[in-house]
Amino acid sequence: MASFRYNARKSDGLTVDGIIEATDRGEALSALSERGLFASRLELFLEERRTGEDSSASSVPVRHPIPTGRIRRKEITTFTRQMAALLEATIPIPAALGGLGEEEENGSLRQVLGELSSSVRRGESFSEALQRYPHLFPPLYVSMVEVGEEAGALDKVMSDLADLLEQEDEVRSEVLGAVAYPCFVLAFGMLTTFILLVFIMPSLFGMLEGMLAVLPAPTRILLAVSEFSQKYWLGIVAAVAGGGLLVRWYLLTPRGAFAWDRFRLHLPLLGRVFRAASLGRFARTLGTLVRSGVSLIPALQIVENTVGNRYIAQSIARVTEETRSGDSLAAPLRRLGLFPAPMVQMISVGEETGRLDTMLLRVAGLQERQMRRLSSTLISLLGPALILVVGAIIGFVVISLLLPIFQMSQAFR
Repeated sequence: MASFRYNARKSDGLTVDGIIEATDRGEALSALSERGLFASRLELFLEERRTGEDSSASSVPVRHPIPTGRIRRKEITTFTRQMAALLEATIPIPAALGGLGEEEENGSLRQVLGELSSSVRRGESFSEALQRYPHLFPPLYVSMVEVGEEAGALDKVMSDLADLLEQEDEVRSEVLGAVAYPCFVLAFGMLTTFILLVFIMPSLFGMLEGMLAVLPAPTRILLAVSEFSQKYWLGIVAAVAGGGLLVRWYLLTPRGAFAWDRFRLHLPLLGRVFRAASLGRFARTLGTLVRSGVSLIPALQIVENTVGNRYIAQSIARVTEETRSGDSLAAPLRRLGLFPAPMVQMISVGEETGRLDTMLLRVAGLQERQMRRLSSTLISLLGPALILVVGAIIGFVVISLLLPIFQMSQAFR
């Protein structure tokens, strides 16, 4: 018999710690399941040996260095898909990890896969090994792997996880694509105008002032702006940089991050894109967890940290508390207005028919399609609008330069 230290969650969401006696890990998990406990961590418990033997080497967990190279999210997604295929082919986990590590081109990820393979060969579970790299494998990832290990369906769970990651990558790319082009146009226009005002306009205005006694009003306005920009351009750059750093610092604080996430959801048109993306991620992640066997309360707690918006995460926390007290999932969602009414109705039907996971995934699909439709509308409207704004600014500059030339041409007639 061996002793296992566990951290488990009850059906009501409360966590408990303890030690259980079993012959192996599988028997320990079965015993905990019979008690109504969902194990989030299970590790071999080694007591201090009284025989005088040095047990420090076996009782101290192995610490792996954090890889210094960059590992992109898409590489983790690809690894998950490949791992699912290998497990489906009944290849053992250590061999699958070792094989993927040998073929991996990214040196940092190759190092991680090699260390994961070594940890599993030493007797650790796959989920325990993944917990050593929280920057690569978040709680959602680890929790789903744990469920797959306990249910004996790790290949299916890894396939579901790969589907989830691929869908999230696609949604993230579409959201970034929706805002990247308009931001580029606006930044390019502002930079061009700044260069014109500081480095090019002053010499042209010097010639015009020598030729005309009174400059037109638009030209005088542009001249005043140009002189101010030329005289204080270092201060302007420093103020913009300092303001940017100050805003960045504020957004890194919990209060600032929460305020920014709430503000994003209320932006015209763009806010609807962010809302649809976050709600789609919420529904897809929760549906995937429920389908994988995670009970609703722990699944909601996991989703809180993965939805990508603190304001919506706060609302989900309130939903979790109301659901924990015995309410259904649809009722608090309806009261908070988190989802549109048709979506809440679909979730309610899913609860009543015992197909909550299926309905949540359908809701996710609807929200993601809405996000794509809004993104297309945003790109078609916002890009030309910003081009018009930049064109108006440059047009004002051109008119301010041409008016004095027209006056001089009329004076020579």
